[in-house]
Amino acid sequence: MARNVAIITDSTAHLPRREVERHRITVVPLTVVLGGRALEEGTEVSARSVAEALRSRSPVTTSRPSPETFAAAYRAAADAGAAGVVSLHLSAEMSGTCDAAVLAAREAPVPVRVVDTGMIAMALGFSALAAAETAEAGAGLDETVAVAERRAASAAAYFYVDTLDYLRRGGRIGTTQALLGSALAVKPLLHLADGRIELLEKVRTASKAIARLEDLAVARAGTRPVDVAVHHLAAEERAERLAERLRERLPGLVDLHVSEVGAVIGAHTGPGLLGVALSPRE
Repeated sequence: MARNVAIITDSTAHLPRREVERHRITVVPLTVVLGGRALEEGTEVSARSVAEALRSRSPVTTSRPSPETFAAAYRAAADAGAAGVVSLHLSAEMSGTCDAAVLAAREAPVPVRVVDTGMIAMALGFSALAAAETAEAGAGLDETVAVAERRAASAAAYFYVDTLDYLRRGGRIGTTQALLGSALAVKPLLHLADGRIELLEKVRTASKAIARLEDLAVARAGTRPVDVAVHHLAAEERAERLAERLRERLPGLVDLHVSEVGAVIGAHTGPGLLGVALSPRE
């Protein structure tokens, strides 16, 4: 049975495959250029490959999907019977993905509403899931967009990186902030603010930084019903330990995902990343 509103997002949402299939969400891949080869995130390049390249100081870059790629996705949704499309993407402050989606939407055969969530990873993914569940319940385009925007507006993302050098190289954080983070070998904690990656705090050691990351997540979640994702790059044990502590400390926890980030985020954060995405349900 065709759904009235189709949901499209991009590969930086890091949605679990089972959720993509269950909710029939279309995922448009971003591209990673590794060793001179352009590879699609999610199918042709892994985060581990990116981590290895970064450790060896091999050049790694990323690029948005083309408007033509989005146009094909919108046509496919219309051909499958959708009367409209909600297209949700990572922050426009960090990527031209939203711009490409907007360009394609102008020529789409059905109405397309492009939502800049201002988020990334599962802080974006939870918004896409909420939109899909709303559409599945029979909602129209406006209601589906409204739900997605509310979830995105209430979401938060905090993360720890071993070094700010990769973010600086990719232009995702300013040189001044990177230098501040490197001063005295402090460990940086970052968050998303107004769609941008900002230095939040500087902590003396990695263990203290990760403990502080946990406290920030707990304080932001409060006692509300909340969906949480713990992300990492080449730091699985750290991620599992953090997830277990959050299970114990979050009384309103509804859903918890633990996953390695994809190649695009990995290219800009480097190995050792540990992040928490929170999406309150009310």
